[in-house]
Formats: sequence, C-alpha cells, structure tokens
Amino acid sequence: MKVMLVRVLKGDVLVGNEVVSSIKKGLAVFTCIEKDDDSETLKAMVERIIAARVFEDQDGKLNLSIKETGDQILCIPNFTLCADTKAGNRPSFDKAMRGDFAKPLFEQFVAILKTTAIIVETGVFGVYMKVRLEFDGPVNIMLDSRL
Repeated sequence: MKVMLVRVLKGDVLVGNEVVSSIKKGLAVFTCIEKDDDSETLKAMVERIIAARVFEDQDGKLNLSIKETGDQILCIPNFTLCADTKAGNRPSFDKAMRGDFAKPLFEQFVAILKTTAIIVETGVFGVYMKVRLEFDGPVNIMLDSRL
C-alpha cells in the first residue's frame, strides 16, 4: 500500500462540476491499494497516518500528529501512486490491485480511518475527479507499507 500525505489548508473533490467532498485544514491522503494488501495492511497504515508528526508545534517543529491537532482527512483513491517507470517513458501500474478488488479494500480503509474519531471525507473510487488543494508548507510525505 502506498499513501501520499499532503498537508493542506483546505481541499475538495469534484466529479463533473459538483463538489462531492471537502475539508478544511488537515491532510489529503492519496491512497493506492497494491496487490497482496489485506486488512492488516490497512490497519497498520491507518496507525502510521494518524501518528505521523507532520504539523508544527509552538516551536515550528514537525511534532504534532493529526490526532493531536484535530484536523480533517480527505482520502482520495489514487492507483497512479504505484507507477513503475523503470522500463521506459510509459508507466506501468502492474503493482496496483485491480479496481474491482481494490474498491472494497479502499472502503474498508476509510471505515478504519473513521474509527479514529478524525473527520474523514473521500473522493469517489473509479471515476475521474478534479482535486483542488491549498497546500500548507508544502509538506508531502510518502508512506509505503513495505518500508
């Protein structure tokens, strides 16, 4: 599983011209489910996300997690995080789980995130989305379940 944490001042997701979800300050969490990911992978990644110290404390150091700030999460399915570009200019997405298998795992991942008492909004799995973010910092952190 690969996750890109993007610290944002606000963010929203549009399908067509309709806003389907939005958050205020917090994290945009771009999420790719990979082949061989399972429920245990999802639970471990949720723990890493809510414990990641990516927000500044009073001294300006990245010392606070989202569970400490009370900010929100915008979780966006994004299979392109699994892009492999080693063999030429066209990326391969062979490491990403097929959509029909990945969708229920993404939904389970979101459900686990919501058990943390953090407000969680989501993009829409399997459709073209426009994602509007106001980056904060910018602070972008890549998490990989295999590392």
